[in-house]
Amino acid sequence: MYYIRETDKPNKIAEWLHIVILENDNIILPITKTSLDEKTEYKLAIKTKAILDKANSKKLILSKKIKEQENYVNYLYSYEYEIVDGKWLFQMLFFNVLDYVVKKLKIKEEDTKIGILVNDISDFAIYVIRELVTKYKYIKIVTNHIDRFKNIEDKISEEYGIFINVGNNKRKVLSKTNIIFNFDFPTELINKYTIYNMATIINFKGNVQIKDKRFNGLNINDYEINWNSNPHLEKFEAKDVYEAMQYKKQPIEETLNQIKKDSVTIKYLKGNKTNI
Repeated sequence: MYYIRETDKPNKIAEWLHIVILENDNIILPITKTSLDEKTEYKLAIKTKAILDKANSKKLILSKKIKEQENYVNYLYSYEYEIVDGKWLFQMLFFNVLDYVVKKLKIKEEDTKIGILVNDISDFAIYVIRELVTKYKYIKIVTNHIDRFKNIEDKISEEYGIFINVGNNKRKVLSKTNIIFNFDFPTELINKYTIYNMATIINFKGNVQIKDKRFNGLNINDYEINWNSNPHLEKFEAKDVYEAMQYKKQPIEETLNQIKKDSVTIKYLKGNKTNI
């Protein structure tokens, strides 16, 4: 795994010649400007690739400033590098996010109405649903694959004696939910639904945009965490560094216990209009 960051020591010659330096696990780019021209970004990407090819590494973490170089980042994606983006961790922080939203927006537990948008039946999605039904009474699962959820619905009903509302009525199913967790619905799909205009939507994948002009709620596409155990945090986003340290194939409970042990908390959620 390599960290790609901007230089601490601006050098005009290095900048003119596009000299990329490797120091331990850090790839340092001669970037001093906020934005670069596409030709420069391409040259830096080619030189980055040459270093990574020799190192036989595919996993990368980008600094905050490097993330702003859109063309450079796109070139790295085109070379099929794995760029850590914190999205996996975002899902793992599901219950932290829920508690954070409820407290920040001062929503009473009895007034909390949760919608889960999910088409891919992952182990984590099932885990989340099982945990939620023991605490919240109003939960709606929205999916294009209702038949696939039938067995899950029946098992939870048998175990807890609780009926789960699984549906796909685009006009009604999200019209009253005030907190919506979007696991995998893209922009095109979520905008086919009538959404409560003051809802808070948390999108775990992609950069989802709500196009309904009547929507006056919060649309969350990004976040940051509080976690201060790594020297890379000054230039990098804590969520990226922390996610890169986790072993994704371990049992869900072990990951959640590790997050708790490391005292990871939500620093802020980045909304369409403001951060909370």
